[in-house]
Amino acid sequence: MTEARGEIVWTPPPDVRATSRIGRFLDWLAVERDLHFEDYHDLWRWSVDDLDGFWRACAEWSGVRWHDAPSAALGRRAMPGAEWFSGATLNYAEQALAAAADRPDELAIVARSQTREPAEITWAQLADGVARCRTGLRRLGVRRGDRVAALLPNIPETIVAFLAAASLGAIWSSCAPEFGTRSVVDRFAQIEPTVLLAI
Repeated sequence: MTEARGEIVWTPPPDVRATSRIGRFLDWLAVERDLHFEDYHDLWRWSVDDLDGFWRACAEWSGVRWHDAPSAALGRRAMPGAEWFSGATLNYAEQALAAAADRPDELAIVARSQTREPAEITWAQLADGVARCRTGLRRLGVRRGDRVAALLPNIPETIVAFLAAASLGAIWSSCAPEFGTRSVVDRFAQIEPTVLLAI
């Protein structure tokens, strides 16, 4: 039996190390950790041989903003049941909005709709909208662990409300209006939301 090989559809360009994010990660490892890898295979080998070192480096290089640092990248290796970054806490909204500080005038959202005018929202505008929505949710009594339900379509305001809820540590659940009344009521009745946002 002969093995047939398909046509190669893509080959990395010669400058891939200088122009890719993985190349920048390798450069960062060399400077910050004094770790040097000849090629992708060497990096892969390290990533599976030193899980803690690799994933801690990935988190640091990616700019993860821990509130409480993890005790280990992989606390429990059993599958199922692996425990990643045990003891760590962070806020998803803080991570998602980090770009607002570095590049406030760049676009964060480009929205198109059949029923609304096109919208382009910068990181600064997104962060401002999230802050205002967060203030409104707090006035309504939303705290960490509360549920915020949203009957909203996929529009920029939904993203703002989601990030505002996440910034408070609230649990978010949403349904698009086309789900139908019965499905929406069944879903939201189970979680007993503190607040319901609707269009």
